[in-house]
Amino acid sequence: MNRFDRRSRLLAAALAAIAGYVDAIGFLTLGGFFTSFMSGNSTRLAIGIATGTSAGPLAGGLIATFVIGVVAGSYVGIRAKGRRAQLVLVFVSVLLTAAAALGQAGLTSGAIIAMVLAMGAENAVFERDGEVVGLTYMTGTLVKLGQRLTATLIGGDRFAWAPYLLLWLGLVSGAVAGAMVFPMLGLGALWLAAAATLGFAVIAARL
Repeated sequence: MNRFDRRSRLLAAALAAIAGYVDAIGFLTLGGFFTSFMSGNSTRLAIGIATGTSAGPLAGGLIATFVIGVVAGSYVGIRAKGRRAQLVLVFVSVLLTAAAALGQAGLTSGAIIAMVLAMGAENAVFERDGEVVGLTYMTGTLVKLGQRLTATLIGGDRFAWAPYLLLWLGLVSGAVAGAMVFPMLGLGALWLAAAATLGFAVIAARL
């Protein structure tokens, strides 16, 4: 994160908020599985294998779909070259639009697949010198936050930890919003995520 400028960091936090928003909606729809947090789904996969329950195949399918989304988003980013962020975000917006439409048509499984693909693809927005900013999962971000706080305590950069805290706060605030909106709109809440992502694609084009 510290390799990116201030505007890019703010955009990353906003995109993390979208990821949290979508993940909360997916979690509530699936009853305890995730559309963006694959560490959690990996644990559910392991438990499903150990107990022989249906949780295993569902978690495994979500993980495979997420990886396919990463591959698709990375491919779009590579082909886009200098317009990586904006075109990947347009791609994510299209997937979220499809998820919203499928959800409102009663095709919940299709909506979930589109949501997971979108969340995988979103992680391809930021890439520089081989470093990818994970926008949909926060374990690594919290580790880096702790490391930068340690560096601050021993006399390093006083604010090197701030971008990681901002990214985490973005995801959490988005998840709160998603959990609040879902009871009112159901999967129709994804229209808001699709529109916001398209808006951020326009912003990314200007950065």
